[in-house]
Amino acid sequence: QVQLVESGGGLVRPGGSLRLSCAASGFPLDDYAIGWFRQAPGKEREGVACITRNDPSTYYANSVKGRFTIIRDNAKNTVFLQMSSLKSEDTAVYYCAAADRFSCQQGMDYWGQGTQVTVSS
Repeated sequence: QVQLVESGGGLVRPGGSLRLSCAASGFPLDDYAIGWFRQAPGKEREGVACITRNDPSTYYANSVKGRFTIIRDNAKNTVFLQMSSLKSEDTAVYYCAAADRFSCQQGMDYWGQGTQVTVSS
């Protein structure tokens, strides 16, 4: 059974850091492109970061470039999203997703359940 499980969300002050984890079961993560997405209340879901299959190259939304890093640990079959210099506008539910193709640009095949990140003083 294919499953993605996110963890690591929580409440953090502006300027703080969090590391989100996306653990996969039922398939090897390094054979998939993995993306992190987020959705804030009243807003559309947006792509945050993507790491390509095998290559791996990484891509980031302009809003998080230089602050977020996507990392794949094949030994743990887990992808991380390291977030630093967090801002209130980063508050959202964060989802990881997997695509059975090279990149994240043509849609995702599997989704996790999401983890809440709240940036507030």
